[in-house]
Amino acid sequence: MYLILLGPPGVGKGTQGVLLADATGWERVVTGDLLRTAKDAGTPLGTQAQQYMTAGNLVPDHLIIKMVEEKLSTLSAGTGVIFDGFPRTEAQASAFAMMLEALGRTIDTVVVLEADDEVLSERISGRRSCPSCGAVYNTVLAPPKKDGLCDVDGTPLFHRADDHADTVQNRLNVYRRETEPLIEYYDGSKAVVHRVPSQEGPDEVQSKVREALGVGE
Repeated sequence: MYLILLGPPGVGKGTQGVLLADATGWERVVTGDLLRTAKDAGTPLGTQAQQYMTAGNLVPDHLIIKMVEEKLSTLSAGTGVIFDGFPRTEAQASAFAMMLEALGRTIDTVVVLEADDEVLSERISGRRSCPSCGAVYNTVLAPPKKDGLCDVDGTPLFHRADDHADTVQNRLNVYRRETEPLIEYYDGSKAVVHRVPSQEGPDEVQSKVREALGVGE
C-alpha cells in the first residue's frame, strides 16, 4: 500500500505516521528527513539541496521528487509506504503522480486528519522537538518523561520559531491555501480518501486510522 497522510499543521501527522509504521512495518517517508540525510551524507542531491537552503531558498520540487524516488528504489517490492506530509501542493502531487506512474506504482489511500483550529493552535504552540534525533513531543498531549529533555537521547528540546503562537494562524492560512486543495485533488483520483477526526489523544486517533484502513490492532 502507498498511503499519504494529509492534514493541517498540529493535527498529528508525524505522531500518527510513526504509530502506523510501527504497527504495520510499513516504511515512513518524510521529505525533511530525506533532505537531512542526503545533506549529511553529502550525496549529489544533498549537495544541490544544500545550495538552495544556504541561500535561504526553498528546495525545488524536482529535487524533492528525485529524493523520494531514490528512497523508493531502496525498498523491496511490496513494501508499504506512508508519505507523511508529502506532497504539500498540487504541483508536487502532479509531479509525484508522474514519477510513480513511471515506476508502475500509484497512491492507493489518503488519510486526512482533521481538527478544529483551537485544538491545532494548542498543539502547535506546545510542540517541542529534539534537534538530535528529530523526536517530537507536546507539553499537553505527549510530554517528555523529563521536562525539556528528549526521552531517546537526553538532548535538550527546542521550541521551533514557527511553532510560536503568533505564527500559528499564518501557518494554518498557508495550509488552507496551498495544501488543503489536495483533498479535492485526491477525491478526484483513484485513491480512497478517508477523513479521520483527530481531536482526541494519539492512541484514540490511531485506532480510528487503523479502523479506516482495515489494519488490525
